[in-house]
Amino acid sequence: MRDNRSQADVSIVLTVLNEAGTIGDLFRSIAAQTVRPREVIVVDGGSRDGTQARIEWWHGRLGCPLRVIEADGANISAGRNRGIAAARTPVVAVTDGGVILDPVWLATLAAPFADPTVDVVSGFFVSDARTTFEIALGAATLPDRAEIVPERFLPSSRSVAFRVAVWANAGGYPEWLDYCEDLVFDFALRDSGCRFVFAPDAVAHFRPRRSFGAFWHQYFRYARGDGKADLWRTRHLVRYGTYAAALALVTMGRRGKPIWLPALLAALGYFRRPFLRLWRKLPALSPGQRIVAVALVPLLRAWGDAAKMAGYPVGVMWRWRHAAPHETK
Repeated sequence: MRDNRSQADVSIVLTVLNEAGTIGDLFRSIAAQTVRPREVIVVDGGSRDGTQARIEWWHGRLGCPLRVIEADGANISAGRNRGIAAARTPVVAVTDGGVILDPVWLATLAAPFADPTVDVVSGFFVSDARTTFEIALGAATLPDRAEIVPERFLPSSRSVAFRVAVWANAGGYPEWLDYCEDLVFDFALRDSGCRFVFAPDAVAHFRPRRSFGAFWHQYFRYARGDGKADLWRTRHLVRYGTYAAALALVTMGRRGKPIWLPALLAALGYFRRPFLRLWRKLPALSPGQRIVAVALVPLLRAWGDAAKMAGYPVGVMWRWRHAAPHETK
C-alpha cells in the first residue's frame, strides 16, 4: 500500500539503553506520525537486554530509513551528539527511549522551521501514568501545559527540535555531564542567541517512576547534575532554608508555641499547585484511588525534595574537585 504522507526534511534522533520493553511502543508511535521523518537515527549506549534485536525488526517498517549507531558506554550527551552529527538533514527532532509520541509530534515540531528565523522548537511532555502512585507522582512533579510561560520554557530533550547548525554553534550537548545535560544545552542555545518557539501540541508521553526508591534515585541524580553544572543555586538554597524553617516551627510547636496554623497555611500554599493538578485528574479515579492519591502527593513532594537536598551537595563537591565548566542560574 502506497504511503501518501508528506515527509519533513527532519531526522529523528534518539538514544536508548536497555529499552527492549518499551522500544516497540516508541517505534509504533514514530510509524504512526502524520508526517514522516527523513530518517530515524538510534544511538545505543550498550544495551544488554535484546534491544538491538527489537530495533532490527523495525527496519523497513517505519516508512523511512532506520540507522543504528553502536556507542557502548557513551552517556546520553555523547550519544545525542553522535546521532546529531550523523544526521543528513538540516533539522533534527530529539526524543528518548521509553516515550510514546503523539501522531502530530513531528509535524508540529517541523512546521515552525518554515520561518528561517526559528532555531529551536520546544515540544512538551506529559505523564503516561498507569497506577495511582504514578498519577500522584505526575501531579507532584510535572507542570500542566497551562502553567508554562512560553518565553521562559526550557525544553526537555524528550521533545525538542533544532537546526543542526545551532547545535554545532552551541558546542553540542555537554558530554562531561550525565544528568541535566539538556538544560545546560538549552542555556547554551539561548546564550548563542537562538530564537525559541513553543509548540505545546508536540507531546511526548513518558511513564513516571513506579516506586519511591526509583523516584528517589531519579531526583537525587537530577539534583546531583544541578550541583555539577551549578544550576539553580538559589532555588536549592531556598529549599534548604524552607525545610530548616519548617523544622524550627515544628520544634516550637512541641514547646507549646501557637504556630500550627501558620505552619498549616504555609504547607497548603506549598502543595497548592500539585493538588490543583491532581484535582483535574480525580474524576477518572475511584473513591479509594482518590484517597490514596491525595495522601501520596505531599509525601512524594517532600520525598523528592529530600532526594534533591541529598543529591545537590554531592554534585557541588564533584564540581569543586573537577573544576567543570558551569553556569550559575
